[in-house]
Amino acid sequence: MAPALSRSLYTSPLTSVPFTPVSSPRNQSRLSHLRTAFLPRGGAGLRAGVSCSWNLEKRCNRFTVKCDAAVAEKETTEEGSGEKFEYQAEVSRLLDLIVHSLYSHKEVFLRELVSNASDALDKLRFLSVTEPAMLGDGGELEIRIKPDPDNGTITITDTGIGMTKEELIDCLGTIAQSGTSKFLKALKENKDLGADNGLIGQFGVGFYSAFLVAEKVVVSTKSPKSDKQYVWESVADSSSYLIREETDPENFLRRGTQITLYLREDDKYEFAESTRIKNLVKNYSQFVGFPIYTWQEKSRTVEVEEEEPAKEGEEEKEGEPKKKKTTKTEKYWDWELANETKPLWMRNAKEVEKEEYNEFYKKAFNEFLDPLAHTHFTTEGEVEFRSILYIPGMGPLNNEDVTNPKTKNIRLHVKRVFISDDFDGELFPRYLSFVKGVVDSNDLPLNVSREILQESRIVRIMRKRLIRKTFDMIQEISESENKEDYKKFWENFGRFLKLGCIEDTGNHKRITPLLRFYSSKNEEELTSLDEYIENMGENQKAIYYLATDSLKSAKSAPFLEKLIQKDIEVLYLVEPIDEVAIQNLQTYKEKKFVDISKEDLELGDEDEVKEREAKQEFNLLCDWIKQQLGDKVAKVQVSNRLSSSPCVLVSGKFGWSANMERLMKAQALGDTSSLEFMRGRRILEINPDHPIIKDLNAACKNAPESSEATRVVDLLYDTAIISSGFTPDSPAELGNKIYEMMAMAVGGRWGRVEEEAAEEESSTVNEGDDGKDGEAEVIEPSEVRAESDPWQD
Repeated sequence: MAPALSRSLYTSPLTSVPFTPVSSPRNQSRLSHLRTAFLPRGGAGLRAGVSCSWNLEKRCNRFTVKCDAAVAEKETTEEGSGEKFEYQAEVSRLLDLIVHSLYSHKEVFLRELVSNASDALDKLRFLSVTEPAMLGDGGELEIRIKPDPDNGTITITDTGIGMTKEELIDCLGTIAQSGTSKFLKALKENKDLGADNGLIGQFGVGFYSAFLVAEKVVVSTKSPKSDKQYVWESVADSSSYLIREETDPENFLRRGTQITLYLREDDKYEFAESTRIKNLVKNYSQFVGFPIYTWQEKSRTVEVEEEEPAKEGEEEKEGEPKKKKTTKTEKYWDWELANETKPLWMRNAKEVEKEEYNEFYKKAFNEFLDPLAHTHFTTEGEVEFRSILYIPGMGPLNNEDVTNPKTKNIRLHVKRVFISDDFDGELFPRYLSFVKGVVDSNDLPLNVSREILQESRIVRIMRKRLIRKTFDMIQEISESENKEDYKKFWENFGRFLKLGCIEDTGNHKRITPLLRFYSSKNEEELTSLDEYIENMGENQKAIYYLATDSLKSAKSAPFLEKLIQKDIEVLYLVEPIDEVAIQNLQTYKEKKFVDISKEDLELGDEDEVKEREAKQEFNLLCDWIKQQLGDKVAKVQVSNRLSSSPCVLVSGKFGWSANMERLMKAQALGDTSSLEFMRGRRILEINPDHPIIKDLNAACKNAPESSEATRVVDLLYDTAIISSGFTPDSPAELGNKIYEMMAMAVGGRWGRVEEEAAEEESSTVNEGDDGKDGEAEVIEPSEVRAESDPWQD
């Protein structure tokens, strides 16, 4: 048996009520209410470990409520069981977090309130299909926004569904409860009606964004379900609100909701200004499905009659004065439609003309040129969204936009409401940041403030599909009959695609066919890699390229000599990004990219016997030149790429080329230590068929200690540095060597030696005559003037 009730349990006196017979149903119901009112629920007020049974007894025409309690024995409970509690929230603190921590920009309050108004209109339109009487005489479905700078207020009025008193308490009095979400849930449960996907709300906190700019909010609402109109009021930083019935006939609404924001002192001058409100509507709510009117100041020209003043000298005649008609401009206030542009992406692409796409592009992105191309598509399946993408008619004016992923070119909408255009590569990679367009989806994973696109599988799927559609659009331009379109595209956006070769290895197959370069066979027109492969010879196994700083230097580079002689096409990479892009590609259609300025160049048709004989013949010369140059070169070898130049300086297979070395030296924050490391080794290749090399070969065998031969080797190396695209370490020293060699080459030519000898001989004779006659000869000026005398009068 359980022990008796201990003193620790609080025992209250018996509760008694007058007795009434309970035979009738009415009395039974009353008895039931008594049980509810007087019997504590769930043992409330008892300590843990105490059980209590409540009994209702009849004593002396009265009911007696009695508690028979006992201390409960300890019982074995299952693991994990325990008491269940509800979360509690401090309302004022929660509102403070929503207002001050949820949103990044104050201006989004208008987007949230307009979205709520749009939902109210959508609900009314949906319900009126089955209940036409709900529309009544409430007027057209519309939204009107009226700022009042004098009083510092903004009034937003819609003719939507409105709210009853219970709905005011339920929707505005319960934080984070979305009326739209509840409405959609009810529609989904009713399978006959289905769900309206055009509704925007989902979080239940958008209304409270009004307190971002308002110190007081007044909501006046009239629902078709009720004959009464109610007013909801609340002030900022308060945990309570007031609801009252509207009794002033001047404030009566036929239907819908009117929200009045009493702006804070700091926000009156910005958000009570009519132009600011119109711009916010155009930015965030331009494509809402209902007309949005804003109260704007306008001007018009009117014709008025004015008294004509009397001319000077004329007396004013009695009677009616003369009047003349003039025009003047007067200002007035009126409603103006703010969302004229319709959401073009919601229409069927087959029904939209090209002119409509171009007009939408110019209005949406403030452009003056027609786009080069556009694509309009709808994606269904795991992710459903609609989009229109454009390629602009002109590229960015500065290089910063090329590498800036936050270009605000992609405007994200959710159910036609603008969410954001500030993305950091979530929807488009950096190299496609030039693409402009609109993306609209109903099920994007947004955070509560609707400002941040959360990383998720849905976002990754959207990104892939947008990229694929963009490449399809560019591919169509490249394959069109009008070649000028793609030429224009490449001039403006070719750098972006080359950047994609570096940053997006997963899309190399889509990017590579779109690349264009100049080549040794086509120096005027750009060549694609597909055209290059079509023109390749049977024995050619690689795609050859040369990276230089200009097209002119590429044409005259010594690396090309043998390849041009063998009719092998070479691509010219003349932009700084070209070489890095090609190195990231590595291959295309099983053909490797080969830099002809690096060692171990294989042309595919080498004569091994002839090469072996040349190496044997000039092996001693190569060793001798290497000894003369020392650590300046890694080795000296016979070249298979030269035909007219005596030598060339090539880079090691794994080091920087001359072009890359030049680019890295030009970096503002370049590291000199890494420059020395990555520069790699330099290899001097000599042409065995050139006369200078043959002369040096003879000097090596007959006079290896000759100082003149040593000077020739030094000058040959310095010249190879320049002709191969490298930068000499000491340009002044190189200049002195060239001057010295020039003096040796031209010394005594063109009769200069004979003239100098004659002058010396005449000066010697004059000195002898001067020794004989020590007096100076005085020469009188001539009185005879020549006809060609410049001083003649």
